[in-house]
Amino acid sequence: MSETNPNPAEAAEQIPAPAPAERSERPERGERGGRGRGAGRTGGPRRRTENDSPAEPSEFSEKVIYINRSAKVVKGGRRFSFSALVVTGDRKGRIGIGLGKAAEVSDAIKKGGEASKQNMINISLTGATIPHDAYCCFDGAKVLLRPASPGTGLIAGKTVRAVLETVGIKDVLSKSLGSKNAANVAKATLAALQTLRLREDIAKRRGVELAGPKAA
Repeated sequence: MSETNPNPAEAAEQIPAPAPAERSERPERGERGGRGRGAGRTGGPRRRTENDSPAEPSEFSEKVIYINRSAKVVKGGRRFSFSALVVTGDRKGRIGIGLGKAAEVSDAIKKGGEASKQNMINISLTGATIPHDAYCCFDGAKVLLRPASPGTGLIAGKTVRAVLETVGIKDVLSKSLGSKNAANVAKATLAALQTLRLREDIAKRRGVELAGPKAA
């Protein structure tokens, strides 16, 4: 005798229900740390805050003339220190030279720049050149400066050029004689610039009035 088919309702109750799918351990997008989409990113652009402001251009021009390294021998070895000679000017007739010393190069340059700003002096200029010839010595360095016509440019060496550019001179003829020490050459150039005098200033000091142009 053949077996009869069971009741369909009873057969459905006997079939086990499928097991619930296991959730992946990897969190979905936006669930990492509960911080939403894009959480955990470190390479994206930083939002600008109210305190952020663009750097303002400085009115002074700084140039490092030379950097010297010195060593002190102690029981544990050598200790190095650096000195930097910095020239600062506004390219409008003001210039200063300062020497900074520190254990790091960047700190020495920073101190030299601050010292040069404290030693600023005014130089008499005639447009983009100098009013007359100037010659000065400092230790073994000798520097000769001569005015030049517009378009000549700076005919000078590396050290003399750095000093003349920061003060605002664009046309000049120069000659460096004697010692090639950068510090002495820079100080001799600055001493030569200090000897410059304008025609009007000399006349005012002597109490003399300058004659005007003759009438045609």
